[in-house]
Amino acid sequence: MARKTLKALGALVVLAVAGGAGFLYVTAPAPQDPSVWADLGAPDLENGRRIFFAGGCTSCHAAKGSTGDDRLVLSGGAPLQSPFGTFYAPNISSDAKAGIGGWTLAEFGNAMTRGVGREGEHLYPAFPYGSYARMTPKDVNDLFGFLKTLPASDKTAPEHALSFPFDQRMLLGGWKFLYFSTGPRVELAGASDVVKRGQYLVEGPGHCGECHTPRDGFGGFKSGLWLAGGPNPEGKGTIPNITPGSKTMGSWTEDDIATYLETGFTPDFDTVGGAMVEVQKNMAELPAEDRAAIAAYLKAVPAVE
Repeated sequence: MARKTLKALGALVVLAVAGGAGFLYVTAPAPQDPSVWADLGAPDLENGRRIFFAGGCTSCHAAKGSTGDDRLVLSGGAPLQSPFGTFYAPNISSDAKAGIGGWTLAEFGNAMTRGVGREGEHLYPAFPYGSYARMTPKDVNDLFGFLKTLPASDKTAPEHALSFPFDQRMLLGGWKFLYFSTGPRVELAGASDVVKRGQYLVEGPGHCGECHTPRDGFGGFKSGLWLAGGPNPEGKGTIPNITPGSKTMGSWTEDDIATYLETGFTPDFDTVGGAMVEVQKNMAELPAEDRAAIAAYLKAVPAVE
């Protein structure tokens, strides 16, 4: 009997080891093929600036309350509260040591579109690579080029303050297995070029769904509720529904939405508030056609009551 018990335990150990090895293999960091970042040429800095503001980089990576040129000092350090602990935005300035000044395009691109760090580690999805994964290599190259023109800062951001087991990066591979994708968030049959541009901006660099889509207990988006709003992931208040089924924005026209993104005024002359203040500042920097495209997309997505 003892011998059979030992054999059974041994078999369980072997299965556990094999299962663990299989999990690590399937969920290992998966950077892009190097060819993706080759031969992209000199970055278009004007387009890089456009993507910079579409992505709202200043909202997390610049000092809170900064204005003017100080908004372009991306020293990081802003805290992001979550049910899993506190994340701190990193320094993404042009500083070679504290920032990303010493990074290659491939390192930057893999962080942006695959959530893979410079040392080959999984990155936490508090950095919205789940959205940036939809960005084109050209836009990533242009953004990287623009970031390198901005001021350097030698400030170092704090380490994330996460509780166990969320401080174990290997588990992020499982999160990616469950939630990470590069396909469209919604299928829009017969979409116009304007709507397609808006879809790219909202689902990709704009990462609007990261706040406006409710999440499950593991931090992934709830299926069928794209942009439907819900509890603030940082724990205070709620994030509004911005689909056509919204009790507020649902009645807005495309022009109303575009004007709100440009000026911060709603159709009834209320003003933007909360975290959306910084987002609106960034949207105001975009060309009018991009704001119009975002508005067109928001009127085209499935309505959620």
